[in-house]
Amino acid sequence: MSFFCFAQQSDAQVAIQNYSVFIGKASFAKSDFILLRKFRQQGKTKFLAVDVNKLNTTILDSANVKFSSSYWQQLKYTYPNTPFIKALIDVENQSFLIQDAGITHGYPAEKGITLTVDLCPSHKPLDRSIFNALVSSFANIEKPVPIGLSIAGKFLLQHENDIQWINELQQKQLIKVTWINHTYSHYYDPKVPLTENFLLKPGTNIHNEVLKLEQLLLEKGMIPSIFFRFPGLVSDSAIVKQITTLGLLPIGSDAWLAKGNQPKNGSIVLIHGNGNEPVGVKDFLNLIKNKSQLVQSRQWLMFDLSSSVKGEF
Repeated sequence: MSFFCFAQQSDAQVAIQNYSVFIGKASFAKSDFILLRKFRQQGKTKFLAVDVNKLNTTILDSANVKFSSSYWQQLKYTYPNTPFIKALIDVENQSFLIQDAGITHGYPAEKGITLTVDLCPSHKPLDRSIFNALVSSFANIEKPVPIGLSIAGKFLLQHENDIQWINELQQKQLIKVTWINHTYSHYYDPKVPLTENFLLKPGTNIHNEVLKLEQLLLEKGMIPSIFFRFPGLVSDSAIVKQITTLGLLPIGSDAWLAKGNQPKNGSIVLIHGNGNEPVGVKDFLNLIKNKSQLVQSRQWLMFDLSSSVKGEF
């Protein structure tokens, strides 16, 4: 369908120009979209847009859809009962938390969890055992298996072979990835207190950290979602506001396995797949092993992040 320009997984990089924030709205095929970004690619003006009801993102070609610019207060008035606007307002109302601000729990219709894997900058290779275990455990139950990958720009650039391998799993319809923005740089200094660490480092340009990663993903044929994970899960109310003004929903976790949290039905589970958290990975592998009988009877499943959050709102 020419109205939508879905990005395809590809090794070839397609350059993007003039990538910028553009807040607007558009409708097509009885679906309402909020426009978040505007850019030029291959001679065409395109938008990164979110379906306000389904929470999935897509690329719209400006030549094929009717659109108009807008602003957040107007959009909140126009789409007050949609999952996207409800979630955005909910996040803003709890932005005072310095750790784990954002959505920490989903609401699946059945028993199971939403898995999110953080890919922070690391010189170690991707822990592929996570993906292999998902495919082998759920291939006959859920195909593709949904997974949220919270990726930093520096990991993406330093692990091109790993990313290619992930994209090949997607092409084979073995997994379905939701790309979560984890900032471009993911600054961290273990000697610095939380109040001045991660994105709270003085002088950090939040817009650059977010947009630079989005553009990089798009140029590599990977569509960014509307979800954002704070590095270290650390933030403050001002930064949360900046993130929601960009149209992104911060995702926390109520089950960071390496910290001993026990997942419950609907939990947004957090593990690290960058080789730096073997304990969390081991706990996850044990978890799905222990749930194998429930998995086979479809009583314990993996849930797509968009669907899980949509159900909560």
